[in-house]
Amino acid sequence: MPPRRSYDQYCSAARALDLVGDRWTLLIVRELLAGPRRYTDLHADLPGVSTDVLASRLRDMERDGLTTRRRLPPPGAAYVYEITDRGRRLLPVLQALGSWGEAELGERRPTDAVRAHWFALPLLRALEGEGTVEVHLEEGDFHLRVGAPTGPVYGDGPAPGEPAARLTMDAATCEALARGELGLADAVRDGRVTVTGDGTLAEALRQA
Repeated sequence: MPPRRSYDQYCSAARALDLVGDRWTLLIVRELLAGPRRYTDLHADLPGVSTDVLASRLRDMERDGLTTRRRLPPPGAAYVYEITDRGRRLLPVLQALGSWGEAELGERRPTDAVRAHWFALPLLRALEGEGTVEVHLEEGDFHLRVGAPTGPVYGDGPAPGEPAARLTMDAATCEALARGELGLADAVRDGRVTVTGDGTLAEALRQA
């Protein structure tokens, strides 16, 4: 593999950007926070990335200890990419970037792609405590693992097992939450988010 490009600056921020500053790298981390993903799944959920660039970024990330690759047993027999503990520690970085970038979202443009699980990290910033939260949107369903110290942060589809809370909202409400224009507690009080479930998280949201 060619040597990694470097800023050649004795600065921890510069060293970090040597690893994750390339285009697409942090968005690949975002996808892998959901758990193991096949190359085809990553390509489908990163609209706009070329196959060559995606393959190159995944090789770099594996070399730098951010991801690993393993082969699924039969009948799957496909390779999946997984984030390492070091890669997972980029979650606070992504959350800080997301919070900083809220003001840049604005209204959704006709050219903007969207996936339901892209709203996982903004919602995760608004939730406290521990437990699984299932989210129902017009674009699809996903679930969050609030307060989980290890493992996937979120996943597509309904939660495995009984979630601590279920949230149902329309696209406009979810987008307002992602832009930072609306707080989750306010959305619940205003009836824009419906909360069901008997867990501690559900009760806390209803009483907020």
